Amino acid sequence: MLSLTVTQIGSHLRGLLEMDPILTDIWVSGEISNLSRPQSGHIYFTLKDEAAQLRCALFRPRQTIASLTAVDHGAQVLAHGYVSFYEQRGDLQLYVDAVQPAGLGVLAAEFERLRARLEAEGLFALERKRALPLFPRRIGVVTSSTGAVFQDICHVLTRRWPLVEVLLAPTLVQGDGAATGVVLALERLNRRNDVDVIVLARGGGSMEDLWAFNEEAVARAIFASRVPVVSAVGHETDYTIADWVADVRAPTPSAAAELLVPDQLEIAARLGGREQQLRAGMRRALDRLQQDVEQALRLLDRYRPDASRLGAGVRALLETMRRRLTHELEMRQQRLAGRMNELGALSPSGTLTRGYALVHRADGELIVRAAEAHAGDSIRVRMVDDDFGARVEGGDGADRGNGATRQTRPRPVPAGQERLL
Repeated sequence: MLSLTVTQIGSHLRGLLEMDPILTDIWVSGEISNLSRPQSGHIYFTLKDEAAQLRCALFRPRQTIASLTAVDHGAQVLAHGYVSFYEQRGDLQLYVDAVQPAGLGVLAAEFERLRARLEAEGLFALERKRALPLFPRRIGVVTSSTGAVFQDICHVLTRRWPLVEVLLAPTLVQGDGAATGVVLALERLNRRNDVDVIVLARGGGSMEDLWAFNEEAVARAIFASRVPVVSAVGHETDYTIADWVADVRAPTPSAAAELLVPDQLEIAARLGGREQQLRAGMRRALDRLQQDVEQALRLLDRYRPDASRLGAGVRALLETMRRRLTHELEMRQQRLAGRMNELGALSPSGTLTRGYALVHRADGELIVRAAEAHAGDSIRVRMVDDDFGARVEGGDGADRGNGATRQTRPRPVPAGQERLL
């Protein structure tokens, strides 16, 4: 026989209750009694009906304005939460996170609870909503493949903007598995890189029919979408959680299609108007330019210089320059001739014309002093008209005073004598 302590029994009971799929997410209806609001800020009360009662705790972090408004002694309410075992007191308790008046019904109460929680998390924030593309190339549609909704969307899109491509991600939109199907369809479209916007569409129906679009998983899938999402679920008066999370809400699927694409007729009309405006603007600009050109031509004609007068002045200037250059050239030529005469008189050839001669050794070395010529040397004598060879015959002398040898200076060669042997 198994023996357990009280603590073990309490832990076992708490584990069983918190693992039960029904008791971990449940709405309980009843009348509030034994309402207590201690200084801690928590709220404790009992839910009862004709045959039973259940202790409840609404802790301060879970309290919302809607819950605080609904909690009152004797009020008939729907309380949402999970059931567990409070071991210290041995009580079975409902740990509450939302309270709604009983008249709303369970679905309405669940809607309000989830809406309040997701709004508090920021899933409905206006600053995170994205603008729709002006000219989408490919639109993803999440809806049933068998309903009329998809055909209505395609008809409107084709009529308004035939350039757009529509990509269907088929899924159930009602009943068991619908929420999971919608989530998977959104994920499939987001894995593509060619989808510009997604439409989540369904026709009208009761709250139960539209409930898949109130599921938390669908709301978070819309929030996580990489591309903008348009919610078009139900009729104009129907609101779902998906409408609050989506970037744009459309009252109907057909209205969503009209929001997504421009009207080709309107675009054509606008382009035609813009074309006329451009043509008119270009004509005005060309007219202004033509007027400017004509005015510029008139100014040029008015201030155009007298070419004949300027030509006469240029010719006179050129003639003056020619005369000055001619005079300058003549003066320079005269100075050059004088310099040439001076150089001719000082040149060796000029000296030869005056009866002088140049004497060279046989190897071509110029002899400029008599001491450089020795008896028996062969020399070359250059006159003004020709040169001839000769030999030195004079005797050598010595300067006894300083021991230096001195040669007798040869006599000048008379002009006209051919040879001197």
